[in-house]
Amino acid sequence: MKTALITGANKGIGHEVARQLARKGFHVFIGARNRDAGRKAVDQITKKGGKATFLEIDVADNASVTAAVREFAKAADQLDVLVNNAGIMVDGDDAILEVSDELVRKTLETNTLGALRVTRAFASLLAKSKAPRVINVSSGGGQLTGGADGWAPAYCISKTALNGVTSQLATALPKFAINSVCPGWVRTDMGGRNATRSVEEGADTIVWLASDAPQNLTGKFLRDRKEIPW
Repeated sequence: MKTALITGANKGIGHEVARQLARKGFHVFIGARNRDAGRKAVDQITKKGGKATFLEIDVADNASVTAAVREFAKAADQLDVLVNNAGIMVDGDDAILEVSDELVRKTLETNTLGALRVTRAFASLLAKSKAPRVINVSSGGGQLTGGADGWAPAYCISKTALNGVTSQLATALPKFAINSVCPGWVRTDMGGRNATRSVEEGADTIVWLASDAPQNLTGKFLRDRKEIPW
């Protein structure tokens, strides 16, 4: 049985990815900071017959990530798919000249360093897979092509940097498939009710990259299963 760890999988896109991968026969690990929310998400999947395990992990905390690797290793010998989905958008992130250093640091700590930190920590378990895959959930707001529009600058900068992390990891780990995904504007707590896409639509490319995409597709930025410019 293939294994997948999805961070921030207690709700939104992360939970939908976990649900779909469980349906495809994966043993999914629900990565979340909040124990109650994480265990509830596990229950929702196991009630439908899927195999799911809660894994407590705060991607912004080195000690938490290290502990999560130890816990994971007790339950599985290898990791086939890592989805770095956990992300934040901090209140007050509305103007680049007014945003505080602290807010930018906090955003980068989770959205950019978090993905690098978790990938680095789980790299040896991923290396045991025949076809290791890492999917970084990014945003079109992180694209340099076309220029910024002023929306959530710290968040967008963190996603630009995450795309840089993706590119570097793909070069450093040539046997892995490592890609960034723009899920689009999705109806989640972060996206809001007016967003144009359902969570199912937001999860689609991530699930495809985790399960069906060619293993030699790596170092790319994708939306709707197609490569888009950085």
